[in-house]
Amino acid sequence: MANLKEIRIRISSVESTKQITSAMKLVAASKLKKATDAITTMRPYAQKLGEILQDLSSGINTDGNIYGEQRDANRVLIVPIASNRGLCGAFNANVIKRTEALLNDKYSTQYKLGNVHFFTIGRKTSEYFKNHNYQVIDNNDDIWNHLNWDAVVDIANKIINYFVEGEYDRIELVYNQFKNAATQVLTNEQFLPVVTNVVEGETQNDYIMEPSKEVIVGELIPKTLKTQFYKALLDSFASEHGARMTAMHQATDNATEMVNDLKLTYNKARQAAITNEIIEIVSGADAM
Repeated sequence: MANLKEIRIRISSVESTKQITSAMKLVAASKLKKATDAITTMRPYAQKLGEILQDLSSGINTDGNIYGEQRDANRVLIVPIASNRGLCGAFNANVIKRTEALLNDKYSTQYKLGNVHFFTIGRKTSEYFKNHNYQVIDNNDDIWNHLNWDAVVDIANKIINYFVEGEYDRIELVYNQFKNAATQVLTNEQFLPVVTNVVEGETQNDYIMEPSKEVIVGELIPKTLKTQFYKALLDSFASEHGARMTAMHQATDNATEMVNDLKLTYNKARQAAITNEIIEIVSGADAM
């Protein structure tokens, strides 16, 4: 059994860790509130805009809708979205695992030909894919320091232009979709070309459009793509803070349990030491 001094040092160390994890939990909870407000405000607008886009673009021929042009997926760009920091459970690791699963299951042929590239967002994905010799063409790790519409539009325009200019035939996003503080839904979705869920030539709703359907959709598609991309980043941002708050809550609970166990061990060791001292005193008295 460890001596009393060693146990006291361990108790002090675990209590210090507990204070840190508890403080980090409070910080994450504070940031989560702002992030949750942002994504819950954006999500209905983004979803409705996406529905209208799919409804309208289904009737546009390929020549009038470059964003919906279906090409053979010879060159693929994957955009994994994670965070700059750790201490958030499996948040970052899950994005990396899903990205590699997508690579191996869906685009293995393209990958073997060297035609799958990465645009990483978040330091954890940037470091991982660079260190494992994946072809990272670009990255943006600073977006989390100033997550706003203007900053996101710059990134979105760059990614959209990759498709429009024919550099890539398929662009996929991989990120955590925010459900609640304790639950993040790992998601991969096709960003480009635009996916329509409506039968070609039909629409779910009747719209009166001026000046024309083609002009409206031509303006609407880029805006919708930027909105969808912004929503993905807001989802990931809220998910990160939710995952960190949950992880720090569990770490604090574990530290509390460990301190209690150590205190029990300390009390037992102290009691045993006192008992031994009493025995030695009694034995000495008997010997005299």
